Amino acid sequence: MLRIITLNLNGIRSAVSKGLLDWLAAQKADVVCMQEVKAQLTDLAPAMLNPRPYSGYFDCAEKKGYSGVGLYCRERPDKIMTGFGSREFDAEGRYLRADYGKLSVISVYLPSGSSSDERQQAKFRFMREFMPHLAKLKASGRDIVICGDWNIAHKEIDLKNWRGNRKNSGFLPEERAWLGKVFGERGWVDVYRLLHPDTTGEAYTWWSNRGQAWAKNVGWRIDYHIATPGIAAKAKKAAIYKQQRFSDHAPLMIDYDF
Repeated sequence: MLRIITLNLNGIRSAVSKGLLDWLAAQKADVVCMQEVKAQLTDLAPAMLNPRPYSGYFDCAEKKGYSGVGLYCRERPDKIMTGFGSREFDAEGRYLRADYGKLSVISVYLPSGSSSDERQQAKFRFMREFMPHLAKLKASGRDIVICGDWNIAHKEIDLKNWRGNRKNSGFLPEERAWLGKVFGERGWVDVYRLLHPDTTGEAYTWWSNRGQAWAKNVGWRIDYHIATPGIAAKAKKAAIYKQQRFSDHAPLMIDYDF
């Protein structure tokens, strides 16, 4: 069995202070994909860099306290790669890949466009650059699982207040169509939806800190395992952990018979 967890940390130091490492130690995950590390390597204590039984790998943003992705790996990968070849976005720490034989596990963090139109335009640029990379990955013939915060809710079923968010970043028609192309024309698989095609409220992975979004479960499903068809077909169980809160996102864990 291969167990992969993805979680947007909203700051690794904050998440660790809320008990993340103790929880991870009990999960027996093979790979943990992290987004929004919001730290430099020099900011991290040894227990955060390499918490037993994991080896840690990070792609930190050049801008301090911003973005950044990481991987905790139970077994050391054959190869680690940072960035996907983007002149603009690789400096923001948004892509980290681990290879094990024919398998690749990737932690990805798409930009958010909610803070300004400028950032929304940056998000659109990322999407344009990333689509050809997805095609290249798919054509490689490898088994690939891309985990992370994609900052897009695909369908109405994927967020509570879909009517009120049709003009908001994360649920814009252009974003949804782009993600639909990833799953359709490009042939990638939304693994959680493969296992739970009709689940609504239990599928949410992010809740705004505004109002009482968490208490009322006014959430969004924006964290995904997106995989090539071969390994997606081997997914057996998916769970979203909500008993503890390590950030404004919840961990998404999927087991593969791999």
